[in-house]
Amino acid sequence: MEKWERILQTQMSSNPPRLSVDEAIIIYDEADINDLMDTALFRRRKQVPGNKITYLVDRNINYTNICTINCQFCSFYRPPGHSETYTQTFDQISARISELENIGGSRILMQGGVNPDLDLEWYLNLIKSIRAKHPSIDLDCFSPIEIEGIADVCGLDSLQVLEEMKNVGLHGLPGGGAEMLVDDVRLDISPKKGGSENWLRIMEEAQSLGLVTSATNVIGFGENNTHRVLHMDKIRKSQDKAIKNGYNGFTSFISWPVQLENNVFGKRNKGKNKVQLEVKPQEYLRHVAVSRLFFDNIDHIQASWPTMGLGIAQMAFFAGADDAGSTMMEENVVSASGTDKTNANEIELQRIISRAGFIPQKRNSEYVSLSTEIYSDDNISALIPIQN
Repeated sequence: MEKWERILQTQMSSNPPRLSVDEAIIIYDEADINDLMDTALFRRRKQVPGNKITYLVDRNINYTNICTINCQFCSFYRPPGHSETYTQTFDQISARISELENIGGSRILMQGGVNPDLDLEWYLNLIKSIRAKHPSIDLDCFSPIEIEGIADVCGLDSLQVLEEMKNVGLHGLPGGGAEMLVDDVRLDISPKKGGSENWLRIMEEAQSLGLVTSATNVIGFGENNTHRVLHMDKIRKSQDKAIKNGYNGFTSFISWPVQLENNVFGKRNKGKNKVQLEVKPQEYLRHVAVSRLFFDNIDHIQASWPTMGLGIAQMAFFAGADDAGSTMMEENVVSASGTDKTNANEIELQRIISRAGFIPQKRNSEYVSLSTEIYSDDNISALIPIQN
């Protein structure tokens, strides 16, 4: 029996031991994909019992594209002074939220760039304005990198910024900006973001205040499988610390491949740094399966349909994912990099769930189940067929 087979066999036991970093690397490198996915699905059914796949109806709002961080893989940002910069008004943002409310949405995920022209008062007034007009919508806004940028602009520390934001109605922080929490990779692709400890520290501060957080991972920068597992290890250790301190920790782990097709302003596709990479579907499914087995302390693993397509996201349910992500309704960062489908309606998500043999369950950003109207095939006959 191969070593990877023995590792998977132990993970199929009634009380499996925690997967070590070395074991995770072995199964990532060597395990048969079918056996790996089967084991991950077994673990998912133990860790998240039942036959439901959850999803969220929300909207991504990118309130500004002005950014000074200049990540090499980002096609969305524009440097200050560029002719294509924008910052949305409060009224424009409110109008987008009203459209979300009209379709039964429950959350906005709002991110932008590190915009040096926006001070803390602007952000606090924005949150207060949204909370007054849209009291039922959860506000999960501003990645740790944005929080750090705001802290620098206003001369406060990041915990003070988070406290101020929570006091006026901030609900949670998106997991954006993590990408790869292994510094020899991270500092190569995003040198201005600083080391991984900054992202982890701000997330820990947010959790200490009771803000909702998620953990993310972007793959495909030229890193190896060891780097990917070491990223997961930092997340798992952070989650252990949160649980020990009595915090809620990360609700979920979400990973996706970097998109470089239209990498105009980023440098990852230029000159000596040019990268010709593509994360194939099987590699992505392997990553999902390993993450399910590795994260014994994070219940929810999300499938990424905006980058992989609805069909591959459907297959991720059999690799241990228990969540289909969100409708998104609007998305500008990933789409700027070349992905041609970055929104899906509720019916489409229900279709990939039900046709895979699972039960669709609508949720909010804290994974609390919401009333779900289940659509039948009669409702979706007019939809465009799913493109894998």
